[in-house]
Amino acid sequence: MKVLAFAASSSRQSINKQLATYAASLVEDAHVEVLDLNDYEMPIYSSDRENDQGIPTHAQTFYKKIGEADAVIVSFAEHNGSYTAAYKNIFDWTSRINQKVYQNKPMLLLATSPGPGGAKSVLSSAVGSAPFFAMDVKASLSVPSFYDVFDSEQGVLKDDVLNAQLKESVFSLRS
Repeated sequence: MKVLAFAASSSRQSINKQLATYAASLVEDAHVEVLDLNDYEMPIYSSDRENDQGIPTHAQTFYKKIGEADAVIVSFAEHNGSYTAAYKNIFDWTSRINQKVYQNKPMLLLATSPGPGGAKSVLSSAVGSAPFFAMDVKASLSVPSFYDVFDSEQGVLKDDVLNAQLKESVFSLRS
């Protein structure tokens, strides 16, 4: 099984990347590829740019990586209650290739934040819009208070209840 994981964030210290990476490590017998959105930076999407210059190679590569995966794990960072600008731009460009960006891949959608909200607003948006973009969402999970429940040195969730929920969510990718 090939699992593609990424944080919907461009932060070099992304807690969502830590969470996505940990979740992907829980998929048994899988080849995991963790993407960094910084490797897919493109000009801000506009129809004028698309008409003048076409769709950037980075968007095409991103779409292809999703197509090659057997499952996708995304952990959403929340900026002002919504998607990060970095993720939204990559998503906008990629959706110009095919609105069904996620190509019916089994998906685990995650979100975390330092506070007790756990980025639930953006996670709710992602889950709600999933059918429009061909996300086969098998599970979703918000992880609140990241620094209290995650051991960054070990790279693991130290909250037993959340860890059990995450393992169950990861297991659902195979069904």
